[in-house]
Amino acid sequence: MNCRACGSAVPATAKFCHKCGANLKADLPTAAWRVGLPWGIAGAAVGALLTALVMRSGAGPGATNGVQASFGSPLPAPDISQMSPEERASRLFNRVMVLAQADKQDSVSFFLPMAIGAYQQLPALDNDARYHVGLLQLAGGNTAPALAEADTILTSTPTHLFGFVLRAQAYHQLGDRAKERRAYAAFLKNEPAERARNRPEYNDHKTFLDAFHEEAVRRQSAAPR
Repeated sequence: MNCRACGSAVPATAKFCHKCGANLKADLPTAAWRVGLPWGIAGAAVGALLTALVMRSGAGPGATNGVQASFGSPLPAPDISQMSPEERASRLFNRVMVLAQADKQDSVSFFLPMAIGAYQQLPALDNDARYHVGLLQLAGGNTAPALAEADTILTSTPTHLFGFVLRAQAYHQLGDRAKERRAYAAFLKNEPAERARNRPEYNDHKTFLDAFHEEAVRRQSAAPR
């Protein structure tokens, strides 16, 4: 089967698209994002795909098979002790996201502290890294720290799209539809100027941001007048 939001081939049993994060069981193509998984994330090559992950850059010829494996038998956890802090954070981030996509919440809870800890060990967190931390927190259902990451992003860069994305998804989890709509509206208001800046992280997450734009437009058109 194919994702109705981005057209990527996905396993028939998948609940969320591994490319754009769309809810495959929703009635509308881009409705009901669970955590807005940015499967097109860029980063360093992760080597052998022991955790069945795909990254936007550095994914080797075995990437597709790796994703398919994530829906089958569990693969052994990689030895991350010899990785750089950046590689460790990227590897654990992707592992948590794949587990969240497969709705394996017990495994998410197991790996989430390690992933958060890996980001805390980085020398510094840029907006892209804080976005990843926010998504990790949302994968674990932790909306308060996800909103804190959004606030930090928007404090450093008041119009950064990742801050509005995190807010929209966090407020969706909280069921606060008014604040969720405001986050979508802020995303649309700032998107043209922000996308024109060609920030590297926007290019890395282009597929997801395009899909999020469509969802924001749909939400705005459906909002009560």
